[in-house]
Amino acid sequence: MPTTRTPAEAEPRTFSQALRERSWPLHDVANGAGFINALMEGRISREGYTALVTQHLFVYEALESVAAGMRDDPVAGPFVTDELERVPSLRADLAHLLGGADAIDDLEALPATRRYADRIRETAQWPGGFVAHHYTRYLGDLSGGLAVGTLVSRTYGLDLGGDGVRFYHFDRIPKPRPFKDAYRARLDAAPWNPDERERVIDEVILAYGLNTEIFVELGAAHPAAG
Repeated sequence: MPTTRTPAEAEPRTFSQALRERSWPLHDVANGAGFINALMEGRISREGYTALVTQHLFVYEALESVAAGMRDDPVAGPFVTDELERVPSLRADLAHLLGGADAIDDLEALPATRRYADRIRETAQWPGGFVAHHYTRYLGDLSGGLAVGTLVSRTYGLDLGGDGVRFYHFDRIPKPRPFKDAYRARLDAAPWNPDERERVIDEVILAYGLNTEIFVELGAAHPAAG
């Protein structure tokens, strides 16, 4: 006979668990976007992959510009670490994919990317909102980045961890799991009341939605082969 659990027992024990469980369905939606599925199957052109890297650059430039102003914040500051920075890697990847660094200056963001980047910049005065976007991007990168990087490097003939796929390689975080565990511990220790925790979760859910919109626009601009 199954054991009956009380509502309190059914709830996640920590904020980081609640955050993960509440946002997981959106994670699946983002990963299931047609463009990403086709990318993982090797059916997106090199130009389409380059377009994805381009959109990443605009998003991470926004995120890391806000991070620079959050370093001394008592709540958001502990989450800001140089080991996570992706902009230099993205610029190196694009310089390789485009045949030179000069071409980066002429790149344009998709409308969905502009909306995402604008939303990130709006959190410059809201530590909890910034952490929501920081969590969504970087913990996702650390969790699935190596696998994605391996597939992408094979598809486009790139050296794993080298130019073109540096974004997926965190050379300053050799052991992602302890890093992620410590990150989640900081989430649990953040001094947010229940209302603020709900706001943070809502912002994470919004971030997933904004990210999925980018994949939709990329898929329209770069249809999959086959």
